[in-house]
Amino acid sequence: MQLAKSIVLVGFMGAGKSSIGRCIQRLAGLTRIDTDELATMKLGMPISEIFLKHGESRFREVETEVLRELELRRPSIVVTGGGTVLRNKNVDLLRQLGTVVWLDADDEILFERATRKSGRPLLEVENPRASFKALLAARRPLYEEVAEIRIDTTKLTHDEVAEAILKRIEELALQK
Repeated sequence: MQLAKSIVLVGFMGAGKSSIGRCIQRLAGLTRIDTDELATMKLGMPISEIFLKHGESRFREVETEVLRELELRRPSIVVTGGGTVLRNKNVDLLRQLGTVVWLDADDEILFERATRKSGRPLLEVENPRASFKALLAARRPLYEEVAEIRIDTTKLTHDEVAEAILKRIEELALQK
């Protein structure tokens, strides 16, 4: 499959952006770029440490810098952090990079997946479920607004999601 534009994955923590990005990389032979990985390399520490030492606002600034500095010479798969959509300037940058795909899932599934992995500073609070619920409620409309495609990952394997994304992108290309 020859893509005209890059694929940009957005979605809440636990949606499977990183894993699905790797599947698309394998299936379509695209270069995978993870903005969280680039941000941690830029500051030389994991996200949890960035939040602890510099705060969320500094992380968001670096996230924007990373997006601005991305130069995609050919179609790629861009995996973003869950909060990337919080800044309007990031939304514009995401749309410029390629087709924005929102990975979503049932709230309980997202929570279960997100809490499997440590190092999520926004969940390292007294009541992680309440924090999760509030963050998700605030961000869902932002994902919906930026995305051209929405895929519900609740009952699908990573490969099934990757295949669905590639199929939908092909359908979009045919419509244009």
